[in-house]
Amino acid sequence: MAEGRQIPHHGEAIVLRTWPFHEADLLVSLFTREHGKVKGVARFAMRSRRRFGGALEPATYVQAHYTERPRQDLMRLDSFEILWSPLTASPHYEHVAGLQLVVEVLEEVLPDLAADDNIFRLALATLRAMEASALWLSVTYFCLWMSRLMGWLPELGHCAACGLDLRGGAVWWSSSADGVTCYDDRRTDSKPLSIESVVLSHRMSRIPITELLAEGLWPRERGADLRAFAVATLERHIERRLRSARMLL
Repeated sequence: MAEGRQIPHHGEAIVLRTWPFHEADLLVSLFTREHGKVKGVARFAMRSRRRFGGALEPATYVQAHYTERPRQDLMRLDSFEILWSPLTASPHYEHVAGLQLVVEVLEEVLPDLAADDNIFRLALATLRAMEASALWLSVTYFCLWMSRLMGWLPELGHCAACGLDLRGGAVWWSSSADGVTCYDDRRTDSKPLSIESVVLSHRMSRIPITELLAEGLWPRERGADLRAFAVATLERHIERRLRSARMLL
């Protein structure tokens, strides 16, 4: 970010969170494509809807107009234009929880001012997939890929304790330790990850979510253990529980 002068920016962003700020202002956390996660002030946003309207709802994909100000950490948010809104789908309870999980993970995991186009595209693709009635696929895919992109996803082919080749079988994982193990080296709090879910994780690493969508319905039970594993991997590294995930496990 430059210093000494005001610099206007215009670009794609996903709204992550808002907080009341002063009397009628809102503090907004955005994941922008150009600059990564930034925070800014939307002046009078609680009083007037003209510049922002419904564009401040979390998980909304917007064209954001904001200004970088010298010697200030907070941007001045000038206006947003909605490019896509999750509210157009009349989301149900679990759908809302899925949307909240995506923005909660982005808010917790991403450092400020670190652009990452891979994560931006992942977030946008999974938010839109939820609109296509693919909630459970989207949540599992997003959490697994976020763990992978952050470098936190363990290698599933060998036991972290003894090195045994685990390909072709189930593995055991623990929320309190890195890596996966064989049955004999499982930890006291370990849970199994089925061979079907191990295979599914490999498929998700190679296939875009749009192709998985084309395979048909994805019930809640499918990959439930993989979803729990991916969420636990994220929680282990951010060192706290994801509130929205409790509604989806």
